[in-house]
Amino acid sequence: MDTPNSKYSPKFAKTSSQIAVQSSPRGVMRQKSPPPLATKKPSLVSPKSPAKENTKPQEIKLHTQQRAVKRAMFNYSVATKLYLLEQQKKQVEKLQKMIEEEEIRMLRKEMIPRAQLMPLFDRPFFPQRSNRPLTVPREPSFHFASSNCSTCSEPYTFFNTMKPIK
Repeated sequence: MDTPNSKYSPKFAKTSSQIAVQSSPRGVMRQKSPPPLATKKPSLVSPKSPAKENTKPQEIKLHTQQRAVKRAMFNYSVATKLYLLEQQKKQVEKLQKMIEEEEIRMLRKEMIPRAQLMPLFDRPFFPQRSNRPLTVPREPSFHFASSNCSTCSEPYTFFNTMKPIK
């Protein structure tokens, strides 16, 4: 960083002697004279500047370290969520398996073959006549329903348009 007292940043001040003023018919024109050459003067032995105090380094907190901590916390939270979801799925599957096993036990219990009661042969069997009326057969109706369609009103046109089989 440059400071005003630094010997590496020379500043040249323009003086009135460096700027020449000329008058011309167009108006007043100013011309700049070249800046004076910087010459080094031989310096005599300069007294040593007082010793500087030791500087202490400042602690720098990089943003990458903060991001790494946040990312680790995020990864941990995601891992715990996945673990909890997996545990919940296992518990649901275990519960469903228990329910299915119980249903299978109940079905097997119901499917145990049991002996049917023997018919009573000591009483005679008398068939009873049904009270329902007998079924009356009907002729099938192959005629077409009347409608506004011209092809439906002529029932035999389909058969008349067919070509004979050779």
